[in-house]
Amino acid sequence: MGKKRGTTVGTDQKLDAVIDRLKEMLNTMSYGSVTLIVQDGKVIQLEKNEKIRMK
Repeated sequence: MGKKRGTTVGTDQKLDAVIDRLKEMLNTMSYGSVTLIVQDGKVIQLEKNEKIRMK
């Protein structure tokens, strides 16, 4: 298991921004995946891979 880390106000604000962006990404896609890249316990990158289904 990973270590628990203390949070600060600045960290909480950054996490809120990541969550807001993640919600935005999920709301604008029908099929695909979203990947969170984490370094040193912090999200440093979000990747969106969207699929378009031909019916």
